[in-house]
Amino acid sequence: MLSLWKKDNETFRRSEYVALSNALQLYFEYLGKNSNVFPCFNSFYEYVRDVFTVILKGDEVKEKDFDISNFLYVLRPFYIGGEFDYLLNAKENLDLLQQRFIVFELDNIKDHPILFPVVTLIIMELFISKMRKLKGVRKMILIEEAWKAIAKEGMAEYIKYLFKTVRKFFGEAIVVTQEVDDIIHSPVVKESIINNSDCKILLDQAKYQNKFDQIQELLALTEKEKALVLSINKANDPTRKYKEVFISLGGISSKVYRTEVSLEEYLTYTTEESEKMKVQEYTQKYGGLKKAIAVLAMEIRSQSA
Repeated sequence: MLSLWKKDNETFRRSEYVALSNALQLYFEYLGKNSNVFPCFNSFYEYVRDVFTVILKGDEVKEKDFDISNFLYVLRPFYIGGEFDYLLNAKENLDLLQQRFIVFELDNIKDHPILFPVVTLIIMELFISKMRKLKGVRKMILIEEAWKAIAKEGMAEYIKYLFKTVRKFFGEAIVVTQEVDDIIHSPVVKESIINNSDCKILLDQAKYQNKFDQIQELLALTEKEKALVLSINKANDPTRKYKEVFISLGGISSKVYRTEVSLEEYLTYTTEESEKMKVQEYTQKYGGLKKAIAVLAMEIRSQSA
């Protein structure tokens, strides 16, 4: 009985795959023949509802193999008048392929069960397109805290594919996390990211000294590298303002480096709220970020002189 159920289930999934594949292929052919139709989700929904439904009936596709009514019901929130009708129906043709620097801020939707997976898929597809089409150009994708949610939303396979493939296309994939427990407990990190990452960068790990053995084992650090990591910021020059960072390149070269930036650079990238507010205040006062930082830095230096 179990084997028969599995076989029927696999046949059902296959029929769904064929139907969805045909819907997309025929929709693009439809767009090619009807230049007045704008390619967006609204027109895709209307094509499925008005044209593809007729094709399925002509092919005598049974409802148990592909329930077109249920399919349209699931898509309805993204169509005109639906809750998310604004999401996939922009009329502007943005050439994101040629944009050198793109930032996607996902904080407002990272916990949304519907929007986050959809937006994430769009972002991932955009990077894959850039990765494959931009020949001879260095590409980089940097995933911050959002990677935890990506892994939870069934994107683990994408992360595996990305880290195994990106270097073949002259690209780099970088993942950043502030929580050491994410590294220790995530199978995605262990199996996909770490095994395919030659460069490992660690900041001050003093608060994780008691659990650093787990990190050492996971990152395959030698005893010498462990000592280097735990030495970070332990004997800094009190007359200079800097932080130290550990960098390992393929396990061949591992060193602790001093990171010391100018006051202007510090003010540009600071995450301290009071300092950010001061920069924003000066930006409004002087009409631009560059001027604001220059004036603020000059004032700080004069006060400390």
